[in-house]
Parts: sequence; structure tokens; C-alpha cells
Amino acid sequence: RPSTGRFLDYVHDIDHSPVPSDPALDQALHALPGRKLVFTNGTVAHAEKVLGRIGVTHHFGDIFDIVSSDFIPKPGRDPYLKFIGQTGIAPKTSAMFEDIARNLEVPHDLGMTTVLVVSPDNKDAAHLNAGASGEHVHHVTGDLAAFLRILAAARS
Repeated sequence: RPSTGRFLDYVHDIDHSPVPSDPALDQALHALPGRKLVFTNGTVAHAEKVLGRIGVTHHFGDIFDIVSSDFIPKPGRDPYLKFIGQTGIAPKTSAMFEDIARNLEVPHDLGMTTVLVVSPDNKDAAHLNAGASGEHVHHVTGDLAAFLRILAAARS
């Protein structure tokens, strides 16, 4: 692999065993209609490992990673435009779920519904999201499975 690939393999060579399975999230995703995609600043391999640990890999049709975005990370505008172009999603009928508030600014500007997923266990994101509010954050949840269950029930 080129040196960039080796670097990405190195930084994502972490212990995934602390990531727990989440049967409630699996059920909530199953009940929610529509395509589900992953857009990550990480790699496909890392996302697959995390999704596998959680037990939700089968719900996601594609993973758009840092390589797909030509190594331009969120929150830059170009990766979102490339994501939309490659996946063919319609922003006005799509939602972006994200754990860092600033990464929701562009999706909001593009017409997506935005959801900030917060976790007291994620100290880095908690620091980044301190006081995070604004029109670009449409919804905030600390329980993604419960949020998705409510959303699915409202749509049925």
C-alpha cells in the first residue's frame, strides 16, 4: 500500500473490543425505512470493525470514508458534495447523524435534517460540543436507538 494507506492502517489499528454490541440500535435501524449510509473521516476498514462490533453492519449499504473524500475531512464542504454525488442522496429528504456539532453545518446548509448524537463517554466530542447550539443542529439525542424508534413510529 502507498504510505498514506499504511498510515491510515496504523492510526486505525486500535482495540475495538470496548465497543459493545447494541441490539436496541439494531432493532431501531431495522424499523427505520430508507437507505442508510456511513460518512466517516475514518477508513472503510475501521468503520466496518465498529459496525461489526455494534452488530449493525447489515443495515448500511455503503461507507464513504476519508479515502473517498480525497483525504479532505469533514467539516469541509467538498467531501459532503462528493458524498452526495457518489451516493445520489437527496439532501432535502436525508438526515445526517453526527457526534461533532460543527460537522452538521454543511449538511444543514445543504438542506439535510441534522441530528447531534451526544455521549457522556465521548470526552473529546463533549469538549468540542460544549455549548454547541445553533440553527445547524436540528435535534440532539443521547440515545440514538430511542430517537430512531420514535422517528420510525412517527413515520408509520
